[in-house]
Order: sequence, then C-alpha cells, then structure tokens
Amino acid sequence: MRDSSWFSQLRRWVEAAFRKYILPGFPLLLLLLVGPIGYELLEGFSFLDGLYLTAITITTVGYGDLVPVSPAGRCFTILLIFSGVGYVMYLFSQITETMVEGGLRQIVAKRKMHKEITKLKDHYIVCGFGRIGQEICSLLKENNRRFVIIENDLTVIDAIDRLGYPELKGDASDDDILLAAGIKQARGLITAVSSDEKNVYITLTARGLNTKLFILARSSGIPGAAKKLERAGASRVISPYSIGAHKMAQLIIRPTVVDFLDLAMQVGDLGLRMEELIVTEHAVCAGKTLIETGVRKKYGIIVVAIKRANTPMLFNPGSDTQIMAGDILIVLGESSHINALSATL
Repeated sequence: MRDSSWFSQLRRWVEAAFRKYILPGFPLLLLLLVGPIGYELLEGFSFLDGLYLTAITITTVGYGDLVPVSPAGRCFTILLIFSGVGYVMYLFSQITETMVEGGLRQIVAKRKMHKEITKLKDHYIVCGFGRIGQEICSLLKENNRRFVIIENDLTVIDAIDRLGYPELKGDASDDDILLAAGIKQARGLITAVSSDEKNVYITLTARGLNTKLFILARSSGIPGAAKKLERAGASRVISPYSIGAHKMAQLIIRPTVVDFLDLAMQVGDLGLRMEELIVTEHAVCAGKTLIETGVRKKYGIIVVAIKRANTPMLFNPGSDTQIMAGDILIVLGESSHINALSATL
C-alpha cells in the first residue's frame, strides 16, 4: 500500500513537472530542430549554421552574417519568423514574469509579514520549528493564539511560509531577533530547539530582555539540564520524553481517564473543552460566591478548580467559595458557553 501511494505521488509530480516545464518548451525544441534541417535542405548550410540562423531569426537578433539567398530559403525564413518569433517572445515574457513577479511578490509578502509582527501584542514567540515546534504552532493556531516563529534553517523557513505562519529568520538567542519578534510585548516564549545548550542561551537572552515574560523551555531529559534551564530564567521546563512516558503509563493504568482528558483538552466528540479564565476587577462575578454567579445554572459550566495567588490550587470548590479578582478559573464545558462566560470576565 505504501509503495503504491509513493508511486502515485511520484507520478503526479512528474506529470505536473511535464505540464509546467517540458510541455511549454516543446514547440521551441521543434523549431530548433526543423529550422536547421530546412536550411540544410534549401540553402545547403551545415546543421550548426542552420541552428545559428534559426536562433538569431526567431529571437529577432539578425546579425546578417548568414542570410538565405534562394527564394525557397527566404520563404522558409518568413514562415519561421511568423511561426517562431511570437512564440519565443511569449515564452520569454512568461519566464520574466515568473522570475520578477514571483520575487517581488515574495519580497512584498515578507515586508507585510514583518510589519504585522511589529504590531503584535500578547503573542507567543516559538523558537525552533522542529517536530515539537510544529505541534505547538498547530495547537496555537487551533486555539486562535497569535504567535511568531524564529528559525534559521532556510529549508524549514520555506515550509513555514507554505503554512502561512509568521516567521523571522535568524538566531533566537540574538537580542535583535528577539526584539524584532516583539519580546517586549509578548505574553510568552517557547524555546523548543533540540539542543539543551541552545535552549539555555535563548532563555538567558529572553529573560534579560523581558524579566516578566513566561518562558517555557524544552529539556532533553539529561540529568541536570532542567535545573540549568531554570537557573537561566525558564518559568517552566518540559521534557517531551518524560511526558510521553508518563502518558503511556497512564494509558495502561487508567485509559478512560486519559481519553476523557484528551477530549476535554481538544474539542472532541463530546464537544467539551477545558479552559482557564482570569477573573478581572470589573468581572460581574468578582466578589460573589460560586452559587451566586450562576455559572453552573446559566452557562452549564463546571468550575473544576481555582488558582489563587500565593495559595494552593483549590480543587472542586464548594458552592460557597468566593470568587475574587485575579483568580484563575479552571472550567469544563462547551466551547460556546465558555466563550460566553469569558465575555463577562
């Protein structure tokens, strides 16, 4: 099955390349073959002289060092001009348009993207677009979070451009690149490159430029790497290998719980979503108890937990629990209901 799929993809690629590049050039090759043969038969020129005369004729160069003298040769030249010059001019115009307009379009698109990046606020900066970076960006886009990617690999940048993600080419540990990415106005930075040393440099630079920034750093899981990242200024350190192993173990021990959490974290078949909402000073529910807010009755939302500054997280809060400004509510419910509640906060 895989071999068949691979072969069909290769066939489609060959067909596309044939239509785009080979087929348009076929009439030109035909002219460059028929012209020399015609001059060889009518004027007695060698194939090379005939090819030379054909080329300068259809390109309208016409040096005049070789000219047809017989009536038949001149008639053949007239036919060659009318059949070849227009096509060659069209072909050259298409090539020029592709090269010039394509380059200009790319330059304009890049400038527009960089202008948009300078206007970003409360966004996320993703350093590195490897396998982990790709998943992070996909989830950020899915949840309508604004972000910009910093990457220095040209082949990877081409892939980012095809996806339409905003990106900056450069070293993420460079001050100027991070400033261009709007680190002063960013909500958070995620450094997900494969090297622990590089992640440490990026974290140090980012923390120096924005002391209040939330920095999420990837760790390889090597002993001591997480502590170094924390000392460099990382707010949280994540090891993909540790998380992967933990989830695999949980799937064995309590698979139904894991399935439910997966459905809650990404709008799945149940239509549910787990989200965190910050209670502002002007929120309608600020200063009221949980039952007074009517969150469960009005919105059909379950408040799973409440995170309050300098206190342990409160799980399954009671109906008499008071909601205070600055609280972070961990809620579970339908996306539309959560959005409606968020609008009141």
